[in-house]
Amino acid sequence: MRGLATTSAATPEESRAMNGSVDAASGTRFPFGENWLHFLHLVDETRVAAACDSLTALLPLGGWRDRSFIDVGCGSGLFSLAARRLGASVHSFDFDAKAVACTRELRRRYAPDDPAWVIEQGSILDESYVGALGEFDAVYSWGVLHHTGDLWRSLEMAGRLVAPGGYMAVAIYNDQGWLSRYWGAVKRLYNRAPVYRMGLLAVHAPYFIGARLLFRALTGRPVGRRGMSPWYDLKDWLGGYPFEVASPARVTAYCAGRGFRLIASKDCGRRHGCNEFVFQQR
Repeated sequence: MRGLATTSAATPEESRAMNGSVDAASGTRFPFGENWLHFLHLVDETRVAAACDSLTALLPLGGWRDRSFIDVGCGSGLFSLAARRLGASVHSFDFDAKAVACTRELRRRYAPDDPAWVIEQGSILDESYVGALGEFDAVYSWGVLHHTGDLWRSLEMAGRLVAPGGYMAVAIYNDQGWLSRYWGAVKRLYNRAPVYRMGLLAVHAPYFIGARLLFRALTGRPVGRRGMSPWYDLKDWLGGYPFEVASPARVTAYCAGRGFRLIASKDCGRRHGCNEFVFQQR
């Protein structure tokens, strides 16, 4: 098997780089699927078109027909739908049962009984499950791997799914040093009780949503570049837990050592949010 399939899990140094933000063993976890179920009423052709544009700009597949696409942590299912709309065969899976239900609802609405779109519940950390999936032309995992409780192991496992010459597109939370520790504390607090959630939303909403509205005013675009929603993205950001971060250099080096070359990236600089990467299997 290729390099990623035979490498070990994260080194102690890589594990320490996670800023102590993970306590998956405690069972603290944000209900991602529930958040995306609430998002479903916003999904329309405008958002689907934005998601399609995002994928075609991101992945240099040279045509989507007869390509295979796997959505690791499919969440709302919007990008699985976009990949299918573009012509790829699609495999979607998520750890969260409500996210799986959300994705199945989108398939029911837009591609009922489509045999080329498979949706399952599964974990990227489940080696036997991942091993049975096969390989894909495009592996897509956007803002997911840092929520598994084991970022580096999940990144390794996602890489096993990439066919020779195929692509892996991932977005991973930026390492901001002490600010990342602040966000980790916010996320833990958000998940403890509803009373904390309302306060944290009230404090942070003006900045997050204001920035999105300003973007729309300046660009004239009715939805964001990926077709998502400022409100549900905010809840996902404040509540998203487990929570791990990594610098662009660390992610690039980790993947380069496992048979991938970086072909495109977009980093946050010193800001919060996700660094974006597209790797190709050598």
